[in-house]
Amino acid sequence: MKTIHHITRRQVWEEALRSGNYQADSLVTEDFIHCSTATQVLKTADRFFKNQAGLIILYIDVDKVKSEVRYELADNELFPHIYGALNIDAVYQTIDFEARNDYFV
Repeated sequence: MKTIHHITRRQVWEEALRSGNYQADSLVTEDFIHCSTATQVLKTADRFFKNQAGLIILYIDVDKVKSEVRYELADNELFPHIYGALNIDAVYQTIDFEARNDYFV
C-alpha cells in the first residue's frame, strides 16, 4: 500500500465523515488537495500549520483515491496532490497532530 498524508482540522474531517467526502479549501482555490509523503509531513506542518490546534493527519491509501493523484514539483521536491474530492474510504487512519511551542510532535 502506498500512503500519502494530509493535515487538516479535526472538525473539518468530522464534517467530511458526515457528508461522505472531503474537500480542502485548496481544492477551491488551487484545484487540488495538498498532501505530503511521510518525510514531508513535518516540513509541511512547520510551513503551513504552525501554532494551530485541533489538527489531525489523514493516512491515505493512494490506490483507493478515486480522484487523480499527481506528484508535482514544489520547493524542489515532488509533493502529492489530489485533483478532486477525497473519498473518505481511502483514509485508513487518522492521528492527532498537535503543536508544542514552535515544533510539531
